[in-house]
Amino acid sequence: MRSTSTLFIAAASALALSACGGSGGSANGARDYVTAVGSSTVYPFATAVAEQYARDSGGKSPVIESTGTGAGMKLFCGGVGAQYPDIEDASRRIKKSEFEECQKNGVTEIVEIQVGIDGIAFAEAKQGPGMALTPTDIYKALAANPFGKPNAAKTWKDVNPSLPDMPILVYGPPSTSGTRDALKELILEAGCKTDAATKALKDSDKEKYEATCHQIREDGPYVDAGENDNLIVQKISQNPKAVGIFGFSFLEENGEVLKGIPMSGIEPTYASISSFEYPGARPLYIYVKKQHLAPIRGLKEYVQSWPAAWGEDGLLKKKGMVISPEDVRKKNADIIAAMTPLDPAELK
Repeated sequence: MRSTSTLFIAAASALALSACGGSGGSANGARDYVTAVGSSTVYPFATAVAEQYARDSGGKSPVIESTGTGAGMKLFCGGVGAQYPDIEDASRRIKKSEFEECQKNGVTEIVEIQVGIDGIAFAEAKQGPGMALTPTDIYKALAANPFGKPNAAKTWKDVNPSLPDMPILVYGPPSTSGTRDALKELILEAGCKTDAATKALKDSDKEKYEATCHQIREDGPYVDAGENDNLIVQKISQNPKAVGIFGFSFLEENGEVLKGIPMSGIEPTYASISSFEYPGARPLYIYVKKQHLAPIRGLKEYVQSWPAAWGEDGLLKKKGMVISPEDVRKKNADIIAAMTPLDPAELK
């Protein structure tokens, strides 16, 4: 089972600060190792590539920190200089507002690289009741105010008469997580939009629409389990009445104690996520601070080591990553070769 604990974080932070050459527009003074923050889903993949890079190059292994995508973006966009991370690992695309925050703080060139695909997997213990859910079921169970009314559902049967008569108990990611963002945008919103009046709010009252469709209840049925996805695995493997939400790779790696829950009749599998047939499929990214490429030793080489790892026979597939189609892999390998900055016009 993977450990998502942070690698040497306290020591690395102290070293980075002591080596800092300034917080202005250049990464002066530099470090002799790479730092990355962000997604707990991308963390094990980034760590695997870092370890392989260190073995192959003989250099220092990049220090990877699992902070969650949202929290990582704040650190990454904090500025340019050795005290700021070089890379943001993300289980969703950077938001326009985050990009603008980066720009405001002098992070003017950001390279976006899609490294693979993942799915937001819903799972239960092997001895669980054999749940089968839809985005509407999830929305009615977890939204704070489904279709504009306070959530009073206590059991899955309250949500859908065909579901088990057992309490709703879902362990999932925190608000800082890209997995949480994807849960809201790919699953909850899909369930929310099944009601025509609620769907119409998107154009008439966007703030109310987002509150109705994205806000998760805080009265007990949804349990924020933090950024450690292995904790969710442990919780649900020990409780057959609980449901867990995490990246597909954690489901695949723990198949001896967990089973995937079908979403709209589609099982979370490598094939269904690769084809984006599964409703929770999503791309995974790393974001590179181009201004750090020259002064931070090993950054360019570490980033250049990703394409060899993300192929059909590469390291990351063996680690549980769903491999991107060949054209996507080529496009992103070309981005790395040229270190082409992201065009902000593409962002929402």
